[in-house]
Amino acid sequence: MSAPSLALGTASGTAARPAYEPMPVRVWRSGPEGEASAADRNLPDETPVAILYDGATYAVMMATPCDLTDFAVGFTLTEGVARPDQIEEVEVAAHPLGMQVRVWLAPAQAEAVRHRARRLAGPVGCGLCGVESLTEAARPVPRVETPLSVAPGRILEAMAALAPNQPVHMATRSTHAAGFWLPQRGLVTVREDVGRHNALDKLIGALASVPGGDAVAECAGAVLLTSRVSVEMVQKTAAAGIPMIVAVSAPTTLAVDAAERAGVTLVAVARRDGFEVFTHPHRIAFGEAQAACA
Repeated sequence: MSAPSLALGTASGTAARPAYEPMPVRVWRSGPEGEASAADRNLPDETPVAILYDGATYAVMMATPCDLTDFAVGFTLTEGVARPDQIEEVEVAAHPLGMQVRVWLAPAQAEAVRHRARRLAGPVGCGLCGVESLTEAARPVPRVETPLSVAPGRILEAMAALAPNQPVHMATRSTHAAGFWLPQRGLVTVREDVGRHNALDKLIGALASVPGGDAVAECAGAVLLTSRVSVEMVQKTAAAGIPMIVAVSAPTTLAVDAAERAGVTLVAVARRDGFEVFTHPHRIAFGEAQAACA
């Protein structure tokens, strides 16, 4: 399957909130004195974010209120609501209770969405809350046939590059990150959020606005994750046409099954000294020093 086109229409709106802010705390450390002291701790912002299509609320998720245009575009694609080229405008607006991301779709797609209302009310870390049937929760995903060959050492390099490109996590130590890596270009972009699913949606949406975005889609690379891999992370990656996931933590059994069916190479437990390949190992060029897009 070819990766979907990531052309995007107009993005508007200037509403913004900080990704994190300092909060006062009392700090105690063991030692001879045993005294508490005043300090500040940076905490990530977590706020309700409503995604609206043509004025109607479709989903409400708890998220870090940054990169919300990317979030809406990625969510729209990975949830199968619409292709990015069917999005006419995205507007981010503050609301007394949180944030709103208002998405306007092409007329034909807007009508289709009205017939497929899938209300979500999800806490952070909940990727499938609110689905109305087991069939929807286990929805089929497109099969990814994109050729890719990556040497094992390059995977370790990719994960090493991800760590210093997480400014919110470096400030708070409490957010997830999703990055996109290409063998011939290295780390292309990274997005962060308190929710791992949100971080991945933001990443996929961001690829729509990367200069040369079509080239990014055609010469496929890998999604890099700082979290565990659950089934919806595989579903979202496959929906974007990306052939490989590399994660620091282990996958679930259902995620492995989904990756096998979707043709996605699933690499997990990626640490400094190695990793484990759970599905489609043909994209890992074992024994080779270099690799590039086939």
